[in-house]
Amino acid sequence: MRFLESHNVAYEVFEFSPAIHNAVEVAAAVGAAPATVYKTLVVERPEGKPLLAIVPAPDTLDLKALASATGDKKLTMASHADAERLTGLKVGGISALALVQKHWDVVLDASAEQYPAILVSAGERGVNLRIAVSDLKKTLHPRVAPVARKDN
Repeated sequence: MRFLESHNVAYEVFEFSPAIHNAVEVAAAVGAAPATVYKTLVVERPEGKPLLAIVPAPDTLDLKALASATGDKKLTMASHADAERLTGLKVGGISALALVQKHWDVVLDASAEQYPAILVSAGERGVNLRIAVSDLKKTLHPRVAPVARKDN
């Protein structure tokens, strides 16, 4: 929130039980459509800094599509323990906004562009922020690409 305020970016705070770690459950708790709540996933590269992928709550990250978008040959999802170790944040509260100082690459799923605003983690469990997609793109400078796939 401090980062957004320092960039004069408006946001709306949504609080919910920190026991909720699943983005689809977050959507239910705050009364938002699941497709408008985005989760931040930590992805490891064989060499170099990890990257962050921001995808809709009900969807799965497509690692092949992500690798194609970033030019990487092979990517792997970080385990929960590794994601927490790498970010210093708890799973369920990992936020690209809270990790800006790490200068990791960020990829935002292209589906976000169909919404004026989406909800993302504020950097701690139990708090999400609704932020305009245009502002999210201005502050994070993510690569925007179709990296999520719908689960059946």
